[in-house]
Amino acid sequence: MSKRKLLVVEDDPGLQRQLRWCLDSYEVLLAGDRDGALAQMRRHQPAVMTMDLGLPPDAGGAREGLALLRDALALAPDTKIIVLSGNEDRANVLKAVSLGAYDFQQKPLDPELLQLLIERAFFLHQVQEENRRMLQTAADSPLAGIVTRDPGMLRMCRSIEKVAPSSATVMLLGASGTGKEVIARGLHQLSARHDKRFVAINCAAIPEQLLESELFGYEKGAFTGAAQQTLGKIELAHGGTFFLDEIGDMALPLQAKLLRFIQERVIERVGGRKEIAVDVRIVCATHRNLKSLVDAGAFREDLFYRLSEIVLMIPALRERVGDSVLLAQHFRNRYAHQERRQAMPFAPDALAAIESYGWPGNVREMENCIKRAVIMCDGPSLTAADLGLPEAVQAEERLDLRAARDAAEYEVMVKALARTGGNIARAAELLGVSRPTLYDMMSHHGIK
Repeated sequence: MSKRKLLVVEDDPGLQRQLRWCLDSYEVLLAGDRDGALAQMRRHQPAVMTMDLGLPPDAGGAREGLALLRDALALAPDTKIIVLSGNEDRANVLKAVSLGAYDFQQKPLDPELLQLLIERAFFLHQVQEENRRMLQTAADSPLAGIVTRDPGMLRMCRSIEKVAPSSATVMLLGASGTGKEVIARGLHQLSARHDKRFVAINCAAIPEQLLESELFGYEKGAFTGAAQQTLGKIELAHGGTFFLDEIGDMALPLQAKLLRFIQERVIERVGGRKEIAVDVRIVCATHRNLKSLVDAGAFREDLFYRLSEIVLMIPALRERVGDSVLLAQHFRNRYAHQERRQAMPFAPDALAAIESYGWPGNVREMENCIKRAVIMCDGPSLTAADLGLPEAVQAEERLDLRAARDAAEYEVMVKALARTGGNIARAAELLGVSRPTLYDMMSHHGIK
């Protein structure tokens, strides 16, 4: 097995040799100054690092060592840093710990104690990595793949949990990239059919002349090239869930055949005469306005109502309050681990750009954007330039609770006074406060 990488930052050649000798159970990486240490961190991404606070050009002080500590933690927040110092550096050691150092040891060094500290640091780093991996891959809930705090999205998830145990046909409406297939799979996993197959087909990705055979299968010799009997997607989903993505792009002749299957629950393979009973739960999705297509004669009205037993609307990412930054952090953590890179924090301009950008491609666009940025980023943090997003035009929003509360109070008070024609007693009753309280509020906001 390869040795674990340990970065030792020490400018004294004699102490470097001593540390390399007593720490030979690790792959010791050496650096003598701040630039060399940061270069080693970028190249090797060590889990643990020991460092002397007295580094050139300030070998007699701690300025350079504390600067390295800050830079190292910004570059790799999960790296465990053990500070080595003399007895007279107690104040600087405490400062280093307050800045984020994992632990410290005073010189002259005790090799056994130092090895114990290093081993504990490696163990803690490993536990944290495993916890992060478990959080990323855990699927305690079939809807664990949905990351949201938005009230509308949470209501939609609760609707999925209610609908899943039923046999109702479900239609998912939402723009491209909002995660319709993720939600359809969650619905399947929450249903009684979870131990059977989930089969998906994209009606827009398959040419019209091939879609019928893909859906219903075909018999041997049904057409040129049909060398053997082939089961269709619907038949393969028997007992499970059949997901029709982009149902709005299906041609009218196929819509009629799909309608017959939904009504009768039997299919006929292309070139066949035998009716085959199939038991599947139908879930469909589209980004198009099916009602408009029905009015235009491009979609069958009877099929529309058959598919619309339960209709769930998935909000676009720009409509999900606070979810853009939440998802960005989720994808950053996932791909930083997948690409074996340290988790890089978002710079303030990146967070502002993420919040202000409209994300027309929704969650899919964001996932691709964050993955590309994690792979290509060279700096210690992800910036708006790394994301390829335009910088926010407006100033970053001030998260001032008092100002927000005052603004909301002013708005609702003005509306109440307007509705009551300036009648203080009725406005106070409408607002659920006493008249003296309303007078105080009006005085606070300068309303006469």
